[in-house]
Amino acid sequence: MISRDELSQIRDNGLWKQNSSLVQILGLCPLLAVTTNVVNGVMLSLATIIVMAIANVAVAALRNLIPHEIRIPVFILIVAALVTVVDLIFNAQLHELYLVLGIFIPLIVTNCIVLARVEAFANKNPPLQAAFDGVFMGVGMLWTLALLGGLRELIGGGTLFSGIDMVFPGLQPLPLLPRDYPGLLLAMLPPGAFILLGCLIAWKNWVEARAAARSSGQRPQPAPPTAVTDNA
Repeated sequence: MISRDELSQIRDNGLWKQNSSLVQILGLCPLLAVTTNVVNGVMLSLATIIVMAIANVAVAALRNLIPHEIRIPVFILIVAALVTVVDLIFNAQLHELYLVLGIFIPLIVTNCIVLARVEAFANKNPPLQAAFDGVFMGVGMLWTLALLGGLRELIGGGTLFSGIDMVFPGLQPLPLLPRDYPGLLLAMLPPGAFILLGCLIAWKNWVEARAAARSSGQRPQPAPPTAVTDNA
């Protein structure tokens, strides 16, 4: 079983404290190439969550049976098998989106986020904890890619949820800016992604700095020493 404190720690690390995109800066290839809109970032993140959760459970369950010398090839083999299944599902069920995401679904095999969590956490913890770690690390990646994709899409084209019809036929993008908005091409290119990612990292650091300052400001201050007088 897993305690509430342990679950909270895993959740906080995955979503915020050790966020793979804003703190560890892992998986920059999909971060820069896929997040041209919200839909692409969310769907690739969902595929990564599935792979991470199942791979973490498999590695955690087999960690005592895998020789230390060949653990990395075994980890890659497990991840590659899961990515192949996810790749075939996307191709069969979401073919248009599959063509848009292209090589980045198979590249989950070499994604540093997946291999890092398998090696650093799943290989040293029980399956239940490993499953939660994979899910929350993936969700941390999801909200980061969704936010970055939304900013790039809004600044670059004035809409949100472009390509949603590839997942839910019949739905249309949500226009948020006037139709004559010319768009900013830089936001849709990798340099724009770098700039916006830097802004998100700076925002996270600012939030943490404010929280730390607020916490220290509310901390009770020790009373000043009282002078001792001799009335004799």
